[in-house]
Amino acid sequence: MKRSLTAFLALVMTTFGGAAHAQQVEGIAALVNDYPITTVDVRNRMRLIIVSSGIQPTEEALLRIQQEALRSLIEETLQIQAALEYEVEVEPAEIDAAIANIAVQNNADPSQIASELAASGVDIATLRRQLEAEIAWQIIVSGVYNNRIRISNQHIEQTLERVAASAAQPQYRIAEIFIEIPLSADDSVAQQRAVAVMTQLSQGAAFQAVAQQFSDAPSAANGGDIGWLLEGQMRPEVAQIARILEPGQLSRPFRVPGGLMIIALIDRRESSATVQYELVQATLPSSRLTDETRSSFASAIDRVRSCDGIDAALEPVEGAFASRLGQISLDALLPEIADRLRALGPGENTGVLDTSAGQQVYFVCDRAIGGPGVPTPDEIERQLRNQQLSMFARRWLRDLQRDATIEIR
Repeated sequence: MKRSLTAFLALVMTTFGGAAHAQQVEGIAALVNDYPITTVDVRNRMRLIIVSSGIQPTEEALLRIQQEALRSLIEETLQIQAALEYEVEVEPAEIDAAIANIAVQNNADPSQIASELAASGVDIATLRRQLEAEIAWQIIVSGVYNNRIRISNQHIEQTLERVAASAAQPQYRIAEIFIEIPLSADDSVAQQRAVAVMTQLSQGAAFQAVAQQFSDAPSAANGGDIGWLLEGQMRPEVAQIARILEPGQLSRPFRVPGGLMIIALIDRRESSATVQYELVQATLPSSRLTDETRSSFASAIDRVRSCDGIDAALEPVEGAFASRLGQISLDALLPEIADRLRALGPGENTGVLDTSAGQQVYFVCDRAIGGPGVPTPDEIERQLRNQQLSMFARRWLRDLQRDATIEIR
């Protein structure tokens, strides 16, 4: 939060203050299942959005901020109502911890956050309500859906395969703003929100702060920052855009499944990730090559189902033997062997190769990726689980909105 934004708040407070003074009355902005959202609530949320994101409160911006404030208050009211139904209560200490995290992200302490909000005419209770809804929603979504999510080893392996395929390519540190398009709606509202976000970013608003207030992705809590990624970890649409951005550049809104995405490329670095193979080499020496041994060797290779069975399979083949090469990277192998291995996974082999040593086969017993920014299988599982939780959360919130009685006045 920046003190220079106080001047912007003066315009907002004058705009709202003058209108409220003329009317001498506050009213109801919306009813959500008979729970009132007041014009005071909307105005306070608008102030919070402006002071935390650095948006310039022009006349056009104020209208969009008002729409965003009301939208978020309606969603939060539904989330809090769901928490009450599930008897989930957020402790004040949990909200205090969330505020402390915001302070760390802004190189401040919690008392500074409260002071700067107060100086800008924002009651700290407005921020606490927003955080209470976020925390409660995370708790009930995790409680309802966490046990329903099954991340298979095959899914993890498929993701690791994509990561392995891009291990030698650059890594990207990306921040995102995701704007959801509900399944039952056209994209006009999302397009309008995306235009509003791009307008504020073009006017100098901080990406991190805008993401915190406007993004529908779980990464909003971190200012949109999703850390370092290999191309294999990104959606194809995101990877395509990331490749053409330079560090510090911002994309235009683009379509991804479920909505619109805006990304900022924070940094790019050359990958130092390496793919390490655990290999067993089966060899039929040149001195033992005959039509009979060639046929026996090929049949033995076909019988191998795992690295543990190689020695037994080769035993009937006169002169054939297996060598365990241990962990080895592709660049340590001859190009023709490396090319065969590149697309193989554990349990697969190169097939019989004619080499200067005779006939050889390389079996992949394991394959691992190492280096900075390379995720472990556990990290990939958490990433996949969080993606599914996010999808369930959005669907549930849409269902709550569909089933609710919402009256906007």
